[in-house]
Amino acid sequence: MQASIGDRIHIHGRTVGQHDRTGEVVEVLGQDGAPPYRIRFEDGHETLIQPGPDAVVERPSQA
Repeated sequence: MQASIGDRIHIHGRTVGQHDRTGEVVEVLGQDGAPPYRIRFEDGHETLIQPGPDAVVERPSQA
């Protein structure tokens, strides 16, 4: 997976009742766009993630 600052990460809920989450990549800490990423979610919360198979990168031109 590769992402750039400004891309969006869409993380699908993994269990019944868990909602999908979407956040903006605000920092890329890996080399050449590789994880981990600092993500700012819609509620303003920021966290460091190492996305798994339940995550999809959405480029601004795809939105």
